[in-house]
Amino acid sequence: MKIDCIAVDDEPIALKLITSYIEQTPFLNLQGTFGNAIEALKAIHQQPGLQLIFLDIRMADLSGVELARIIEQTGKKKGPRVIFTTAYDQYALEGFKVNALDYLLKPFSFVDFSKAAAKAYDYFEILESAQNNITPGTPVEKNYIYLKVDYQLVKVNIADILYIEGLKDYVKIFLANQDKPLLTLTSLKNLEEKLPASIFLRIHRSFIVSKEAVKSVTKNSVQITNTTIPVTEQYKEVFASFLKDWS
Repeated sequence: MKIDCIAVDDEPIALKLITSYIEQTPFLNLQGTFGNAIEALKAIHQQPGLQLIFLDIRMADLSGVELARIIEQTGKKKGPRVIFTTAYDQYALEGFKVNALDYLLKPFSFVDFSKAAAKAYDYFEILESAQNNITPGTPVEKNYIYLKVDYQLVKVNIADILYIEGLKDYVKIFLANQDKPLLTLTSLKNLEEKLPASIFLRIHRSFIVSKEAVKSVTKNSVQITNTTIPVTEQYKEVFASFLKDWS
């Protein structure tokens, strides 16, 4: 899923920075940048499919909050959503009064930006599911996931994942055709919830494996590439079911 967005800021340096952040984020599709809210408002009327605005608050002529109020009057479900970017924390309350998705306080890092962008992604994913009559909470299987790796969001194809190892607050994702695993700050449980159960299997407190990547099995282990991964007692029942289908 791609999110069509624009950036609005009357400070050229700040606008250039947030533009670079957007361009580094795989699921954001930049549709324009604007130095004031009035120009942005014209673009919003001309682009009915626009979904997200990274919006500075304190601007001349028309403030970001005022622009957000105008957008809100068009209907929350039809108008684009807003993530505010500002150097003034006293506007935070005003920002949330107009139903902003998030509020970034300048100067913010790419990590902070990524968290806000990920929140927007989750929102539009839920909205898309609702529009497609998918019950909230029902897993929607995709062929990719996004992971935070080295201060950036990386798109990882599901088919490339061989197995995943949990390491307290981090997980290692071992990929086909890559010597080094990806290291991302999340829990194994959280990642397990994002992966399609039809493809992945939890066989150990610290391991999730791709069923397609399994080369050989015993009653107590699986082999993927040259790595043998044990099956613990807690997961013996689900593993037995996998063995039945695998054989």
